[in-house]
Amino acid sequence: MALSSLATMTRLYASEGRRMFHPDLLRHPDACPALVLNADYTPLSYYPLSIWPWQTAVKAVFLDRVDIVSHYEREVRSQTTALKLPSVIALKQYVKPSAFPAFTRFNLFLRDRFACQYCGGGHDLTFDHVIPRAQGGRTTWENVATACAPCNLRKGGRTPREAKMPLYVQPIRPTNWQLQEHGRRFPPNYLHSTWRDWLYWDVELEA
Repeated sequence: MALSSLATMTRLYASEGRRMFHPDLLRHPDACPALVLNADYTPLSYYPLSIWPWQTAVKAVFLDRVDIVSHYEREVRSQTTALKLPSVIALKQYVKPSAFPAFTRFNLFLRDRFACQYCGGGHDLTFDHVIPRAQGGRTTWENVATACAPCNLRKGGRTPREAKMPLYVQPIRPTNWQLQEHGRRFPPNYLHSTWRDWLYWDVELEA
């Protein structure tokens, strides 16, 4: 079908009333994102999860940039064609992931599993310079740790040894692979059934 039909299809997504028996058919298309896999059929990212809105996924299909691995029962329609919205797509060209993640607050929390590195708490999180900046400490992966606000206040401008507050784990610069492994422990609120084989394929099966 020509790309000119895509714009029409994105506006015409009502399904036939007599077919409203599958849960997917009750979804608004905006609630039908597509999980994006690399060409080797592994997710581009676990956390944040690599998903595209349905419009982007459908466009990529028509541009022949992806293969459809699985789909929703929800359809979008043009005047001449009906297409089930993709729920899992795989890139046709492999994208080499970077070795190291960006140094951001979110990635720092993910490295530390969203837990204070002094007390283990998971609330009111911020970050702490292990060697305080006043003592020459730098803002780097190796010198910044997740801390809850009370521990951060208690430690103040001291080193962990000076404050008698040992770290649970010494901070390191993580690889993207390490963050992906940590991310699997914090799944998003929404996981479509067709995604699970691709997100947890290497998890030990339950008896």
